[in-house]
Amino acid sequence: MNEKDIIERAIRGDQTAYRMLYQIYEKAVRGRVSGYFKWKADVDDVVLESFQKAFAALSAFDTSREFRPWLLTIATRTALDHLSSIKREEDKKEGQPGSAQQLTDYTPEEEIINDEVHQRLMGFIEELPSLYKDVMIKYMIEELEYEEIARQLDLELNTVRTRIRRGKQHLSEMMLRGEVE
Repeated sequence: MNEKDIIERAIRGDQTAYRMLYQIYEKAVRGRVSGYFKWKADVDDVVLESFQKAFAALSAFDTSREFRPWLLTIATRTALDHLSSIKREEDKKEGQPGSAQQLTDYTPEEEIINDEVHQRLMGFIEELPSLYKDVMIKYMIEELEYEEIARQLDLELNTVRTRIRRGKQHLSEMMLRGEVE
């Protein structure tokens, strides 16, 4: 089966095709974004988010074009967005509100894709076991730091770290299985 057949099957909702695309391109996406970050957790987040965005927008993909450059463009933009988020957090900690600048400007198409990705992500998070749901909402949606999550939920810092790691694993597995639409 060639790449175009796999993509067309994925567009039709074939979960096996989604898994195949992930398996084929995960290393390429990881390689593209790994140079942007010093922490593996950031790389893992961006890889997962890149595939979520790509899969959410797959029905709009022009199958006459090559898939790999399209996916890697999404991954690069996602990495830049993540870097921007990290910069905003660092500026906030340093007491410099408003000094963070957007690294990217969004086109209307990208805003629609981001909205779709957000809705899909919320669907996945809502399906998480309750043990992970609150922590993941605070981490992925509210973008709180581990320490703040621990304080707000009255949990040990290591518990927060563990729940976030396991929550990411659950999300990744759910995404690959396509359990939530």
